[in-house]
Amino acid sequence: MKKHVIAYLHTHWDREWYREFEIFRMRLLRVFDNVLDLLSKNLIPSFYFDGQVSALEDYLEIRPEKKELVENLIRHKKLFIGPFYCLVDEFLTDKSCFEKNLELGIKTAQKYGCNEFIGYLADTFGHSQNIVDVMRDYGIDKCIVWRGCKTEIPSEFKWCGMDTVNLVRGYFHDEFSMQADIETKAQVLKKNFDLISERSNSKYILFPIGADHLGIEPDISDQIKSVNEILKNEYYITLSSPFDYFTRVENEFEKYRINDELRDNSETFTLQGCYSSRLDLKRYNTECTYKLDLVTRLTNYFKDNSYETLIEYAYKMLLKNQAHDSICGCSTDDVHNENIIRYKKILQIANGIIDEVKFKNHFDKKRVLNLSGKDFSGNLEFESTEDLEGYEKICVKKGFDKYLLADTQRIPITEDYNNIYKYLVNVENVKNEEFEFVMPNYVSTDLKYGKDYIENSYINLKILNQNIYINGIKTSLKDFTDLGDSYNFGPSENDYGKEYKVLRSKIVLNTPLRVLLKIDIESSWDLISLYAGLDCYSTNIHLKYEWENSRKNHLLCVNFELQNPIREVFSEDLNILIKREFNPEYDIRKNLPKTKGKEVKNNTAPMQRGLLIDENGNNLGVITKGLTQYEVFQNNLLIPILRATGKISNPENPARTTPAGPPLEVESLQMFGYNIAEMYVFFGNQNAFKETLDCAYNYIII
Repeated sequence: MKKHVIAYLHTHWDREWYREFEIFRMRLLRVFDNVLDLLSKNLIPSFYFDGQVSALEDYLEIRPEKKELVENLIRHKKLFIGPFYCLVDEFLTDKSCFEKNLELGIKTAQKYGCNEFIGYLADTFGHSQNIVDVMRDYGIDKCIVWRGCKTEIPSEFKWCGMDTVNLVRGYFHDEFSMQADIETKAQVLKKNFDLISERSNSKYILFPIGADHLGIEPDISDQIKSVNEILKNEYYITLSSPFDYFTRVENEFEKYRINDELRDNSETFTLQGCYSSRLDLKRYNTECTYKLDLVTRLTNYFKDNSYETLIEYAYKMLLKNQAHDSICGCSTDDVHNENIIRYKKILQIANGIIDEVKFKNHFDKKRVLNLSGKDFSGNLEFESTEDLEGYEKICVKKGFDKYLLADTQRIPITEDYNNIYKYLVNVENVKNEEFEFVMPNYVSTDLKYGKDYIENSYINLKILNQNIYINGIKTSLKDFTDLGDSYNFGPSENDYGKEYKVLRSKIVLNTPLRVLLKIDIESSWDLISLYAGLDCYSTNIHLKYEWENSRKNHLLCVNFELQNPIREVFSEDLNILIKREFNPEYDIRKNLPKTKGKEVKNNTAPMQRGLLIDENGNNLGVITKGLTQYEVFQNNLLIPILRATGKISNPENPARTTPAGPPLEVESLQMFGYNIAEMYVFFGNQNAFKETLDCAYNYIII
């Protein structure tokens, strides 16, 4: 049967990647000037601008005179933009950010006149099942995906109930830009058309024409006419849009259904090592996401819309940092240096808004406002320039009173540079959305401690024979050689990790509310210090690792050794716990690929704030502060706290036999210098997971 190829012209636009943003934007000016010229002269029928609007904003910031032309082309359905503000990674983005991405993207697209949208996810590294409901909430009823689809998934299918197209051969097709004769181009295109046709029951196939940061050939229409003549007995190409294709194949989607995440890498790379690359970015991302959500709650509580534009500005910076080549940590050092600056600016804005709102609303320094959505009991920290009696003082530093800094009628002087005390207080049943006074501590305690243990009624940590045990579960640090790159952990075939032992320990804080045990752990390069903190009557223990890294090419993990093999893990995805199943006996080291174009299957998975294991005699929960990956092997749960490699894409990576990007050397990917990793460990069910989240990410203002 002769097939009709519905082709659409596009470019996949990474704002920053192997070159920095401003350099890529200079390329964007030339690429999009070319596109607008072809569109305005009717040399091409339409152009699909990668499903995002941030690149258009980047363009118009330098070319404001093109705004009217852009709006005219959008209005006449020759230029398609949105619905996303930026093409963010789906597994490193929480629900609030994914919603904000659609909210800002659709609002911007509609401002330019675009009202038709497809959930266009052509190059994200696998797909979360939970984004479908979010897209549906924003009126999107169709989707295009690529990476993560199993071999048996056809071109058209229902994904969690949504009409979805699988780009079987990907989005990267620059055949018309090849330095080759038209006959050669036609044969390369035919090979791709044949492979797509094998997965489609329709007489139509969808075919993207374009690639990363690529312009359109001026004679593209003439080339297509020539190819049509050569392939006339089998294929006919029409330049159109993805919207046209969805209309033509609307009866095909019901024939195959899948209601799961799309993370299979048997056919396409899903590049799972990105979730442990440059974990400093992940920590910042988690903190900024939390803080912007908090300031939104705070300003909504006081019905103060004066910060609306500022918060939107901060969210746009955050979303730009969540583009997959940014948040995934697979770009140049200069790109990620700029990411860090953006994150710091976001925190400056968020913390500044909190201080201003507290000043404007005359917060008493000993009153607490609970915006968590539920009543709260537990320990809280607050700062004051007052040396208060009856409150548990845990440290002191020098600085200016934030209330003074927020007062526009005053400026700080030398005499205002005073002691700032940090206090720890216990509160009970602080009502949601209510102010309550924080009273001095007169509470009982269930804490016990010594130089090699801390415990309360629910949790105990003990050091036995230079090993750490938390409620009987051995908790160690394991270090592996990493022959990989920013995209994939590259294991050494016979390396099962070196386990580090405890050297010494001592109590460094002992109060009725909290005890803190400092544990020094050996390493191959320097000491690693673990600060284990336990609060009275708490059902979780806080672990904070600090160290200086001076070694190259290694993977450092916290390893929890459970009683039985781990077969299933519940982990957070868009603020929902989803179950993933594992084969605990699968060994990545015994299955490294030998043929070209393959990526090793692995037992790793992304997570957002945490995970829970509660099956087969195993019980363990972990909530983290920006640790976004875990691995299962036999009865071991491994959480990477550092992955040090030195190239964006290493051609000799044993885990992947084809490059995933340029082999650029990037020194800061080795994560030299100070590193930190935080997590809360608990034991219980999904209710315990939620309670520990409330502790780690509470929305309490003092």
